[in-house]
Amino acid sequence: MKSKVKCNVLAILVGGGPAPGINGVISAATIEALNNGFTVVGILDGFKHLMQWKPEEIKKEKSRFLEKHTRRLTCGEVARIHFDGGSILRTARANPSTDIKHVSQVIANLKELGVTHLLTIGGDDTSLSASRISEYSKGDLKVVHVPKTIDNDIPLPENVYTFGFQTARAAGTDIVRNLMEDAHTTNRWYLVVTMGRRAGHLALGIAKAAGANLALIGEEFANKPITLEDACLIIEGAILKRKREGYENGVAVIAEGIAEILKVEDLESIPGVEVSLDEYGHLKLAEVPLATILKRKVRKSFEERGQKINIMDVTLGYELRCAPPIPFDCEYVRDLGYAGMRYLIEDAENLPGKNGALVYTAGGERHAIPFASLVDKKTGIIPPRLVSVKSQTYIVAYQYMSRLKEEDFEGESLAKMAHTAGMRPTEFKKRFGKLINPITGKMLCR
Repeated sequence: MKSKVKCNVLAILVGGGPAPGINGVISAATIEALNNGFTVVGILDGFKHLMQWKPEEIKKEKSRFLEKHTRRLTCGEVARIHFDGGSILRTARANPSTDIKHVSQVIANLKELGVTHLLTIGGDDTSLSASRISEYSKGDLKVVHVPKTIDNDIPLPENVYTFGFQTARAAGTDIVRNLMEDAHTTNRWYLVVTMGRRAGHLALGIAKAAGANLALIGEEFANKPITLEDACLIIEGAILKRKREGYENGVAVIAEGIAEILKVEDLESIPGVEVSLDEYGHLKLAEVPLATILKRKVRKSFEERGQKINIMDVTLGYELRCAPPIPFDCEYVRDLGYAGMRYLIEDAENLPGKNGALVYTAGGERHAIPFASLVDKKTGIIPPRLVSVKSQTYIVAYQYMSRLKEEDFEGESLAKMAHTAGMRPTEFKKRFGKLINPITGKMLCR
């Protein structure tokens, strides 16, 4: 029989963007908490209201705060929510980690609400906030974080996915597969931009699974500033190579993070593009129509050579984040919610000084990474897990892409490529030869 823990209150909150499987974590953690004598309170809208209300206001109007900004969680309420996308607690990007005053206020407010344990669900930014709360509460609050993001960029061990990634990849693959058929039927190209701020796992995963003609991710440029022309040349080259092979159609999948590494002056020079930052200091990628920008510039390049090209732009993102989780994520998040709660009951209570961590599961077992081990001491942030362009996973994708490679700049192949582009070989080599091979890190043609 499980031992009962008395007078404990678990608060659950969700931060950052949605990801398929959030409700499953809430469900599993709630049930395990209730089975161990906890009261469970869901905090609505992430850290938002805990940052807006002052402790003295909550003390004075506690019942009003609980009614407006929390939800009492019971087994009956959470028993079947794991099938649903979205979040019954909603989510917000409010970020207390930027100011110690906000962190202290959140801690004080949670204590005022009687919370003894906190389980956060979110990406790297939310995990950073959780780590700050764990650190500055000095053990008064037991904190655990369950990592979620469709970007798959939280630094977990190799082959351990963040929940939501597999569902988003599956949903995205279905859409791209349909676009590929449309492209073939109508003789056109699609430029598809997917989410993935700093890491290209989702874009590469969708492109590879669907068999798209090109994937373009920031890691190819080591996530360093590039010009808009750099990105467009790769896309233009892929279109030309397909054309040389007798095809007037194709699909390129591009990580939205390409926009973040474009030189700011390039973005600011585009009419109608707003360059602004969110609460975490990130470029608001939703306000940068990357697919449209790339389409217009690539199309212009063809028109300047007197060639016609039919290109459509599509942006995938919000429709992937709240998709109903596939069975993989349904099962996975049940393990994660349980693991988070067991960490709070067992490890956080019994191991001195180890009261805050990120949990994950691997090999059927629970594992925890202390917050102190996640945060880079020099930068104060949690470094992302990036796609390695030296890995076989990437190399396989790269080898099957229809993109310009070293052999296209020599001999008969160069002559054919130049003819397809309506250029002389020397002109073609000068224009496209500066493309960087992401495998070797060297110029395609020196």
